[in-house]
Amino acid sequence: MITAEVAAARDKHAGRVPGEPGLWVIIFGDLLVFGLFFITFAVYRMGDVGLYARAQAALNQGLGLLNTMLLLASSLAVAIAVPALRSGEAGKARRATTGAILCGLGFVGVKVIEYGEKIRAGMTPTSNEFFMFYFSFTGIHLLHVLAGLAALLFVRSRCSGQPTSGTISAVEGCAIFWHLVDILWVVLFAILYLHQ
Repeated sequence: MITAEVAAARDKHAGRVPGEPGLWVIIFGDLLVFGLFFITFAVYRMGDVGLYARAQAALNQGLGLLNTMLLLASSLAVAIAVPALRSGEAGKARRATTGAILCGLGFVGVKVIEYGEKIRAGMTPTSNEFFMFYFSFTGIHLLHVLAGLAALLFVRSRCSGQPTSGTISAVEGCAIFWHLVDILWVVLFAILYLHQ
């Protein structure tokens, strides 16, 4: 059931950019930093294409793909949770957010397994340029995932009762950050795991 406050908040949010304006500055700043990372990777890769191709072939594409599917599923769950919360469907929003959190935790688990696999095989950040980039970029991304999971836990804690307009705005911000985490991983998967 939608209360008058939720309906007013939903109407207020219609036709506007979700989240707070300051959050978008952070998002675009993060995208800029990762964009510089990707350009740096491409420049170094051009210097020794053979080394990068051999190192890339040592990555477990199956685990990389599994992590991609986990983050895509989690983004879908978040995309279900936000409108559900706006509509006053707290139970649906809570279930969807729980699904997103479980997928995010699955991503972390798979990444730990993958790191362990690489380190046991003698592939470390000091092995070569490719693995320096691989561990650096995926490590920074993993920190983003952990921050995103904290944001999703916040969202889940707000999925009870009727949300206020402030709650909806905060939830939108958390969702935007989680979608950023997903987009960054898709690019990382493409440049690190897919043979070029």
